[in-house]
Amino acid sequence: MQIVLFLLWFQKLILILFRTYFKKVGVYIMEYPTLLPRFLKYVKINSRSDENSQRFPSTEIEEKFQKIILNDLKELGLQCYYNQKSGCVIATIDSNVDYDVPTFGLLAHCDTADFESNNINPQITHKYDGVSKIKLGDTDFYLDPAIFPHLKKYKGQTIISTSGDTLLGGDDKCGVSELLTFAEYLVNHPEEKHGEIKLAFTPDEEIGTGASHFDVEDFGAKFAYTVDGEGPGKLDWGTFSAAQFSLDIQGIDVHPAQAKDKMINAIKLAIDFQNQLPQNEVPEKTAGEEGFYHLLKFEGTVDHAHLEYIIRDFKRDNLEKRKELVQNIVNKINDQFDQKRVVLKMADQYYNMADELKKNMEVVDLARNAYKALGLTINEDPVRGGTDGSQLTYMGLPCPNLFAGEENMHGRYEYTVLESMWLAVDVLRKINELHLKKYQKLI
Repeated sequence: MQIVLFLLWFQKLILILFRTYFKKVGVYIMEYPTLLPRFLKYVKINSRSDENSQRFPSTEIEEKFQKIILNDLKELGLQCYYNQKSGCVIATIDSNVDYDVPTFGLLAHCDTADFESNNINPQITHKYDGVSKIKLGDTDFYLDPAIFPHLKKYKGQTIISTSGDTLLGGDDKCGVSELLTFAEYLVNHPEEKHGEIKLAFTPDEEIGTGASHFDVEDFGAKFAYTVDGEGPGKLDWGTFSAAQFSLDIQGIDVHPAQAKDKMINAIKLAIDFQNQLPQNEVPEKTAGEEGFYHLLKFEGTVDHAHLEYIIRDFKRDNLEKRKELVQNIVNKINDQFDQKRVVLKMADQYYNMADELKKNMEVVDLARNAYKALGLTINEDPVRGGTDGSQLTYMGLPCPNLFAGEENMHGRYEYTVLESMWLAVDVLRKINELHLKKYQKLI
């Protein structure tokens, strides 16, 4: 009997030591053993969206990835289905309490950005030393802390990076993996109480068209969070307001020898337009809450030129002023000719969610309190971009953005940190805990 008791005591001691050794930022490695393999599985699947596509979702490969997620959710025993109207996989984690708790939702997007996404081969650097360059595969590219100083924050942690010739896809397969891991944890730990929780895996976030199809009524949540942000502590509830526009410029191409008073060079008109925009109000010369005009695409010949831009500003009034300037420049160029040479197409994309969330900050406060409870330093600087939540908030689903652990998104220098992903799952659990406590008090 004494031997048995000793063995039980020894086993308990080993478990305590194991937990202590592997404890990272408040999360135990043994609690989320499937997170890393799930993430590595997902990032190897090409699910890139296509802004030039005429279908919805924009690519078949996105839908194929969503069907993989759907199958993985079914294996967890969750109710789930594919909503053809919204292009989303929807899952339900059923309540396991006997009192009413408002349903909340969590969202992650399935598509990746406009960068090489075939044959993704993630590499893992264990216990990063915080100072060394990380060589990316067999390429001549490196993650260099002198260029990317945020790497230094992750000394001793596990860096998952690219092989240098593709993106990683952590934006937003970090979020996708974390949502499934969170759901798996609740399924496997019925002692962790919760109300009904809805999950959505959305398409076409990177091209800004997915959220416009989202079926808020079908989703059935009172509020939600996208899990699509940067490093630990980042809480996004203020975003740019955004518009996009294109110019098609029709010139007249004749032989240079006979061009006098006949030729109209579409390329030169395009350059003229670009030069009349504020030259310092571009992404590479702005920061913080400064807006910009961004030329994304320029194709041209003497006969025809095509330009594509995005406009960003945190204030809605300033966005309208920027759009007005674009229209005025187009009118000024067209006034030089006896027919319209420049055709402008312009549309709004999304608006700053802060303008709506300020009316009711409970959803933001819930996330803040979860971050604080886990000892995180909160960074609420407005995100210089947008999320699906920007549109969803205006569609009646308040939806701030939580961190997912993504760094250097949209290119070969993308990486994530395993410990950040563990912590993201912890945040989801803490949000659920605090949300539940509020309604336990009302019983």
